[in-house]
Amino acid sequence: MKKKIVVLTGAGISAESGLKTFRDADGLWEGYNVMDVATPDAWERNPELVQRFYNERRKQVLAAQPNEAHLLLTKLEEEFDVSIITQNIDDLHERAGSANITHLHGIITYAQSSKKASLVYPIEGDEIKMGELCKWGSQLRPHVVWFGEAVPMIEKAAEICAQADIFVLIGTSLAVYPAAGLIDYVPKAVPKYIIDPKIPPVAGLGNVIRIEKSATEGMKELVAILGLN
Repeated sequence: MKKKIVVLTGAGISAESGLKTFRDADGLWEGYNVMDVATPDAWERNPELVQRFYNERRKQVLAAQPNEAHLLLTKLEEEFDVSIITQNIDDLHERAGSANITHLHGIITYAQSSKKASLVYPIEGDEIKMGELCKWGSQLRPHVVWFGEAVPMIEKAAEICAQADIFVLIGTSLAVYPAAGLIDYVPKAVPKYIIDPKIPPVAGLGNVIRIEKSATEGMKELVAILGLN
């Protein structure tokens, strides 16, 4: 039986592929107030703006490439049973070749019904057009969990974390809930490797190994620690 590694990734791993983190220090995302583009109310007020915003983000994602940190995560699968839980809405883990990925906040290369979130479709091309409808006649919107919406995969993610033999946190500040609370489901005795240039507060967790580096440099160190060089 292979040991199980559970990895929780955030915006820091995608930043090395040129994708901006979800919110800048000023609270803006690509120059937009997140309340204007990432809430159900924003969609009700101005669906054309929201659709255009995510179409632009999708094009950026499709133009980006997985970086070395993404690729090193696939290397872990040589010796371990690896489950990746990501807060990111890009598909870079998939394109890097990781086999088992749970997207907490949706994935931007898919569309969903604006009335029933579980009705999901892959997007052909790089845009969702106004007037494109689900099978029940509702406008398609980005398959992204917005502020104020439920996180449907959170219970599955908590179950995965509880099964970890090794836990790895990469590129997240643990500031966005409920995702930030997932680390609390990891058994206390399990080693928890935290890779980030600025390690978030993790007092009281137990068995924390801090790797204060970028995602790529931190993953190189982790691969060496785990004897996969």
